[in-house]
Amino acid sequence: MVDNCMNYLLSVTQHKVFKYYSKLLEREGITSAQAGVLTYIWSVPDNKTTPKEIGKKLHLEAPTVSGILDKMQKLDLIDREVDPDNRRIIFVTPTNKANQMKTSIKSMTEEMNQQVLKDFSSEEAELLKQFLTKLIHSEIK
Repeated sequence: MVDNCMNYLLSVTQHKVFKYYSKLLEREGITSAQAGVLTYIWSVPDNKTTPKEIGKKLHLEAPTVSGILDKMQKLDLIDREVDPDNRRIIFVTPTNKANQMKTSIKSMTEEMNQQVLKDFSSEEAELLKQFLTKLIHSEIK
C-alpha cells in the first residue's frame, strides 16, 4: 500500500538525495539550502537578487529565506545591501569566499545528479526531470 503513496515515494527519494548531497557539501561547510541560494544568485544578472526572488525561485517562505541568509551572512557567504533608490529593497550578492566555492559546488551538484540518475537511461532521466518539474508547477496547494 505504501508503495503507491506519492508522499511516501517522494519523501523517501528526497531524503536519500538530500543525505547524499549534504555529505558532498560538507567539504565546503555549507548546506544544500545554502548551495541552492548561491547557485540561484550566480544564475541571475550581476549575481545580484533580492530575498523575495530567492524565495520565489526556491519555493521558500520569507522567514525561511531570512534564516538561511542570516546564517550565510555570518559565514561570510553573502552580502546584503540596501537599494539606494528604494530603502525597502535589499540586494543579496555572493562574497569572494562564496565565489571561490562556485566551481566546487557546481562539481558536487553534477556528481549528485549523476549518482541520482545513474540507473536511468538518458531518456528516462529527462522524463523524470520533466515529471518532477510538472509536479513543482502543479496546482497542489
